[in-house]
Amino acid sequence: MKNFILWSIMCITMFSADVLAQECAGFTLKEGSGFEMNNYDGKGKAIGKIIYKIAKVSKEGANTVFTVDMESLNSKGKSELKNTYQMKCDGNVMSMDAKSLISQEQLKSFKDMEMKFTYENIEYPSKYAVGDKLKDASIKGEGKSGPMPVNFNMLIKNRTVTGQEKLTVPAGSYDVYKINSDMNMEMVMGFPVKMDMQTISYRAPGIVWDLKTETYRKGKLMGYSELTKIY
Repeated sequence: MKNFILWSIMCITMFSADVLAQECAGFTLKEGSGFEMNNYDGKGKAIGKIIYKIAKVSKEGANTVFTVDMESLNSKGKSELKNTYQMKCDGNVMSMDAKSLISQEQLKSFKDMEMKFTYENIEYPSKYAVGDKLKDASIKGEGKSGPMPVNFNMLIKNRTVTGQEKLTVPAGSYDVYKINSDMNMEMVMGFPVKMDMQTISYRAPGIVWDLKTETYRKGKLMGYSELTKIY
C-alpha cells in the first residue's frame, strides 16, 4: 500500500521529426527541454525526484504533439521506473495522455490479465480564472485473472481553480493558480481495494509543468512535489 501511495503521488505530480520547437497557446515546446521535480513525504523528507524530458515535437494537423520521457529516481538516485507518453496542444488547451498515470511497470503487472483500457485525458487550458471548472479525467481497465474478472478505475474529478497567489519554489517565483481536485482509485480482483485522495496543484501560464503538487488523504498531507529545474 505504501508503494501504491508513493506511486500515486508521483503520478499526480502531475507530458515532423524534423521539427525541433513549437509555440502553442503560450507554451514553448522544444525537443531536449524538460524539468525536474523533487518529491517529499508528508513530513518533508526527500524521497526522490522525477525527471521529464521532451523527446520529440511534431505536428498532427492543427495540433502540436510532443512526446515526454519520464524517469523516477529514489532518494539514492537509483532509477525506479520509466514511462513515455504524449501531450497535445490545439492552440487553446493542452491535454496530457491519461495513460501517463500508469507506469510501464504497472502495465507489466497487468500483462497476464488481458487488460483493456479506455482513457479520458487530462486537460490544461492556456488561461485560468478563479472559479473555473476543469474537465474530469479517468482511466478504466477491464480484464481477467483466470476465471476471475479484474477491474481498475481511476477518476480525477472536481477539478476547480480555487485561488491565485505568489509561489516560490526552487525553480523560481511565479504567479500561480491553485487547482483542487479529487482522485478516486479502485482495483477489483475478487474484492475491491479503494483509495480516495485530494490533490492541490499550482500552475502558471506559459509553464508546461506543475510548479508544485500536494497530495492529501483524509485531510492528512501524504506528500508533495516541487519544481526544482527547468532546462
